[in-house]
Parts: sequence; structure tokens; C-alpha cells
Amino acid sequence: MPAVDPITMQVVRYGLEQIADEMGYTIMRTARSTVIKEVLDFSCTLADARGRTIAQAHHVPMLLGSLDITTQRLLDHFSGGSERLEEGDVVISNDPYLGGQHVMDMQVFAPVFEEGTLIGLVGNIAHQVDMGGMAPGGVAGGMTEIFQEGIRFPMIKFHRRGVENPEVVRMIATNVRIPEVTLGDMRSQVSAASVGVRRFKEIYRKHGPATFQSAIEALLDYSEERIRQGLRQIPDGTYAGEDFVDDDGIGDEPLRVAVTIRKAGGGIAVDFEGTSPQARGNINCPIASTYAAVYYVVIALSDPHVPPNAGAFRPVEFRIPEGTVVNPRPPAGVTARTNTTAKIVEAMIRALAQAVPDRVVSGSHAQSTTCGFVGYHPRTGRRFSFTDIEVGGAPARPYRDGRDGQDSHLARFMNTPIEAAEMEFPILVERFQFRPDSGGAGLYRGGLAVQRDIRLLADASFARYADRHKFAPWGVAGGKDGAVGEFVLNPGREGEQRIRSKGLSELRAGDVVSLRLPGAGGFGDPLKRDPEAAARDVREGKVSREAARRDYGVVLKADMTVDELDTQHLRRRIGPWKSPGAAFS
Repeated sequence: MPAVDPITMQVVRYGLEQIADEMGYTIMRTARSTVIKEVLDFSCTLADARGRTIAQAHHVPMLLGSLDITTQRLLDHFSGGSERLEEGDVVISNDPYLGGQHVMDMQVFAPVFEEGTLIGLVGNIAHQVDMGGMAPGGVAGGMTEIFQEGIRFPMIKFHRRGVENPEVVRMIATNVRIPEVTLGDMRSQVSAASVGVRRFKEIYRKHGPATFQSAIEALLDYSEERIRQGLRQIPDGTYAGEDFVDDDGIGDEPLRVAVTIRKAGGGIAVDFEGTSPQARGNINCPIASTYAAVYYVVIALSDPHVPPNAGAFRPVEFRIPEGTVVNPRPPAGVTARTNTTAKIVEAMIRALAQAVPDRVVSGSHAQSTTCGFVGYHPRTGRRFSFTDIEVGGAPARPYRDGRDGQDSHLARFMNTPIEAAEMEFPILVERFQFRPDSGGAGLYRGGLAVQRDIRLLADASFARYADRHKFAPWGVAGGKDGAVGEFVLNPGREGEQRIRSKGLSELRAGDVVSLRLPGAGGFGDPLKRDPEAAARDVREGKVSREAARRDYGVVLKADMTVDELDTQHLRRRIGPWKSPGAAFS
């Protein structure tokens, strides 16, 4: 195989990444559901003929390594039996035990052939608003088996030689509540795969087989070496960390995610011994999601700008005991797995903070508040399904405040704009604001969470899963913890009640659900924060006047400016804040 120069390798790299991004834009522009076209809960990938990831779109980091597992299993499935991949085929799979995430995430793959030879695969994954199952909307916590979560597809040809399979279409239409939306979104994914196949062939033909393959091998080696170089900058040693999922949606006991990281030279091993056994509720995390969470942290702390491909994954070794919440045995439920994947990230950051304290962040909201409202629209009489993902506080950094009201780490989701939601669904958003004092105090403040109050204009089921309602986002290096989240039904009215973070409820028209998200921890001693920054937060409604005095030792005048003399006296009297229970404060 001829050597390829670095410039050609980079030209091929960026060409492949552009293909993945173009596939993503195709999905965004043609999808039917708001969870895809507004929340952007999808991603795209390209693989070589051996199933190795060679490029990924710049969308959802949670999918790092996930599609890589499924492409390998897809090739295994279609190589040993009578059924083979052919030009024009489109394969679907959503089985979490075959490399998928959860049943709602449909994966779509298409082979790329050149003169009868398989040269690669293109794929994408997107969240469907309904895949059947016991819970309308599919996102309810508390389900005990994967059979309750929806219909599973192993490796099924949705298209054969370019023709849609009507039997598969009928099967889907019969098993989902709003078939025109689910099938519309799946056809959007197929369109994106078609774009990917066409563009893949173009770049392959442009460079020729020899140069293209050499560039791929060089690109994978390049990513591997960049990660190894980054890991060499982290001190060798053994580091341990942990975090907790509030509960599994059925019982009230917390579940532990424990990691032991062994870093040596340009390699890293992650051991999950000590993690809780798999849960009865569906917060279990399938192996693909566990891989993705680990890859995310390794890349973020070693070289966040590396091309995320199969080469970047080579320096990482795993020990993931089977039968735990991070590697469950079937038929364990996994729909609410994001509650657990986020805790893997948090536990790894806590562990590596012992090695690189200047490169980590505080605790984040560390969950995905995923809600599904399903009912019948009073105007049209047709069924609707509104799936939305709400965001909390982003972590404080060693040099800057956390971002307010933004998703963090694995998902990077948007939320549905109020105008788009109210135009399409029978809801009214009565409140959408930052939660004052929800960001942990610190030299750098944790990001504020949001509060979103939704009034239903029709009877509807309310499926949801979330977390961080019991265990607060932790502060770092003397920073204070952020606020926990809570869900309140009909706040300020007769019958007001706090409801569980995971579950399925039946609501009536006129009910209001107040979604109050968790914040994020602070970074550094709050008494070292610039008093002017604290005063600005008070003026902007992000921090209360009382919290400014209590947490930051900042005294404000009547005009909301800093009383410098009283602030100096108060800070000397309070003394330095010590974060209780922080392992590396």
C-alpha cells in the first residue's frame, strides 16, 4: 500500500467529515418530529469496509463508539449466512443488545459498493417519537424489561436493492401509535444514507482506491497517536471516582457507578468493578453507551480536537463486569440509560481530577430530562406525541463560569423552541426561565438550570425520565454544590404535588407540569470571586441578594452596587469556604 502525504490525508479526513455533516443536515431538514428537527437528537457516521469508524458528524458525542459496534455486528451478520449486502440495501437496527443505545434510537445503515466491491458503510441514528411498547412516547422510566420498551429490530433490510420492503413498513405501522411520523422520520434517515452513499463514492473515485485506503489507514493511526500523546501528559497512576444515580424508577435505593482508572504511558484502562448490579428499572446502560461515555472523557481530557474515529479508541482498554448497570444482561430495560451514562462521565472526571485538577470541570446536571406527552389533539382529533429534552446547568471550569441553561457532556441537545412546540402540539409554555441560585457558588459559578412550566390543553400521558433530584451536582476545589432538580405538578394550586423523576402519569387538560432542572457545581473558593461579578449576577437575577451575601460574602448597596468596605469586613469574618465531602477540594 503506497504511503500518503499528511496533506492528502487531511483532505480526505475533512471530505469524510463533510459527508457525515451533510447527512445530518439532510435529516434535520426532512424529519417529521420536533425531537429530531429541533432537539437534534441524531448523528451520522462513515465506516470503511471493515466496519471501522472513519468519520463522525459534529452532533451527539454520546454516539462515540456506538455505531462502531453496530457496524461490526452488521458485517458479521451479513457475511456468514445466505443473506448478503447488496447495492441499494438499507439495514435498520435498534436493539441495545446488538450495539444500539435504546429502542427509541433507530439506526440506519447502507453499504457502499464500487464495481461490486464493498468499500464502506454509511449510517445514522435518530430518536423516534414512538416505537410501540407500554408507554406512549416510549421514554417512561420504571419499565422492568426491554420487551415493554418497544418493538426491536435486529438486522433487518428496510430496503432491498433500492426498494422499500412493504412487509417491514406494515410491521412498523401496526406497532407504533403515530406511524406517519415514525415512518416519516425513518425515511428521512434513509434519504440521509442515500446522500452518504453518493458522496462516499465521489470521494473514493476522486482519490482512487490506493490513495483512499492509504489515507484511511494514516488517519486512524494519526488519531491514535494524538490520543496517546495527550495521555502521556497525564501523570501515570491509579485513580478512582464514583457517582450515583438517584434510583431506578421503581425502588428508592441509589445505584453506584464506580470507576478505577489505570493510566500508564500512552494507554489507559477503565475498570468498573464496584458498580451496582443491574437494576430492575430501566436505567441500565448498554455496553455501547458505556463505551461512548468512556471515549468521551478520554478524548476530552487528552485531545478534544482529535478526529473521533476508530483509531482514537485504540488506546483505551475496558473491564466492565457483566450484570451491572453499565453492562446489563438481557432482558434488562435500558430506555433511561442517559441517567447512568452521565454518571460514568462524572465519576471519571472526579477520578482524573486527582491527576489533572486544572483540566477538569465541576459536577454538571448529569442527566437528560426526557419527556413524552402523548394524547389526542382537540382541534384535529389526531394523536400527537411531543417529545422534548430539557437542559440543566453546565459545569464551572477552572477559568470561567459554567454555561447557563445548556446541555453538557454526552448529549449536547437543544430543546424545542416554544413557538414550534405550541404551533404543533396542544400545550402552552407558561414559564421558561433560569432558576436563580441553582448554580453552585465558586470563584467561577456553576451554570444555572432552567425551569419550564408546561400547561396541557388536552388530556395526555406524561412519560419521563430524569435524575439529580437527590444527589446534588458537586463543587470542585472549594466550590459549592449546585441545586438538585424537581418536578412539580400544578405548582401554586390546590393539589400541588412533587412527582417522581422517572415514571408514567395520566394528566388532564389544564394540568401544569413544572420541570425544574438541576444546576451545576461551582469551581474554586466563592470568597475569591470578583465582587463585581457577583453583583452583576444579582442584577441579572441569576443569584439572589441573600445568596450573594451568604455564599460570596458580597454586600450590596440599595442601588445594587458593591459596598466594598462591608464586603471586605464580611469576607474576613466568614473565612475560606470548605466544600464538605469533596474528594479533591
